[in-house]
Amino acid sequence: MLDASESLAAVSRLIRGSASSRDSIRDSVRLINASWLCVAAGIGLSLVGVYAIDVAESVNASADLTSVAWKQVVFAIVGLLAATVIALPHYRVLRLLAIPMIMVALGLLVFLLVPFVPSSIVSPRNGTRGWINLGVSDFQPSEVTKIAYVFVVASYLRFRTQHRRFRGLIVPGLLTIPPVALITLQPDLGTAALFVPSLFGMLIAAGARLRHLTIIVLAAALAAPAAYPLLQPHQKVRIVGLIKQIEGDRSSAADINFQSYAAQTLIGAGQLRGVDDGTSRALVLYNRLPERHNDMVFAVIVNRFGLIGALVVLGLYLMWIAGALLVAGSCKEPFGRLVVVGVAGFIVAQVVVNIGMNVGLLPIIGITLPFVSAGGSSMLTVWLMTGLVVNVAIHRPRPPYRQSFEYADDDEELAYATRPYGRVVGFGGRALTR
Repeated sequence: MLDASESLAAVSRLIRGSASSRDSIRDSVRLINASWLCVAAGIGLSLVGVYAIDVAESVNASADLTSVAWKQVVFAIVGLLAATVIALPHYRVLRLLAIPMIMVALGLLVFLLVPFVPSSIVSPRNGTRGWINLGVSDFQPSEVTKIAYVFVVASYLRFRTQHRRFRGLIVPGLLTIPPVALITLQPDLGTAALFVPSLFGMLIAAGARLRHLTIIVLAAALAAPAAYPLLQPHQKVRIVGLIKQIEGDRSSAADINFQSYAAQTLIGAGQLRGVDDGTSRALVLYNRLPERHNDMVFAVIVNRFGLIGALVVLGLYLMWIAGALLVAGSCKEPFGRLVVVGVAGFIVAQVVVNIGMNVGLLPIIGITLPFVSAGGSSMLTVWLMTGLVVNVAIHRPRPPYRQSFEYADDDEELAYATRPYGRVVGFGGRALTR
């Protein structure tokens, strides 16, 4: 038997071990962080989406939700569970999955394009081969491809500096071509276009030169008209329809611009505070708005809650984006920072394009509103993105890592840009010369 002194020593060691374990957990995990803004905003938007889908799908209000709205509830719960799972392991562990994930994603995109796949498995919708029938639900591989793509680009950029030269942008561009090309061939040009803002966001966060990116944007804008003949007929019709709207030509209001004008009519009817539940359901039904539960759900929200409701929804998106950017800014490890910026780029692009579609500023190209539009793949993906933001926020970086994307020539370039009359003005009032 242990004597009293040995017993006290054992208890002391046990206490010290427990304290050390708590300190170790405290040092590796940050529970108080900005990512909870993203979670709160995501939950709020998901609830708004469920209600808006119910309004869009049923003319009669009842205590029970419509089947489409109930599916959205299930998708939101599954998304929350997926976000929890992906938030648990350290994001550096997830980096090891980048290559396998993109290979699987590209394989599924190729599978969608195989012509002899039975229609019971891949059934085109509105001319697009973008979904795989899983029985209980449809799966859209292009959605999860977004996350795999962010992982691959972030993994490539994390320790490199080549992207700060114009030629160094070639490799990130080449990494973007396979998913964008395969999604374009479905054809789903809208989803394919979302990869560019995400790439630019990651490049800027990684220190790419703004002048290089500006040159690329200008070159793409100048080359865009040359790509018009390559578009599908329905894609050309959408562009023509937008031009007619800009010109004030309403001759297409019952034809190619019917969906856009119907959405704008519902938005205008909402005015400042919206209309009551029953009236909103009737207006949505009798205006026959296509895709009112999906791509055009923002019009339903504004009709029901008016401009105030639209501002609340925009405020929730700004909360999500602010939370993500705060997490990215506080992360000193390059891979984690780029992942957060990359997924935020997709969210920002989708919100801007979808709302632009609904109010008639952009052509209708089939982009969902994150957390709000009906759809299992979309809901799962945006919640996985939210889980990744939480992951980066709660896990402290593990060495080795570079503190941030700061380069030795940044100060020199800024000084050169602010040089008056041959004198280079440096930081702290010091004069530098070249």
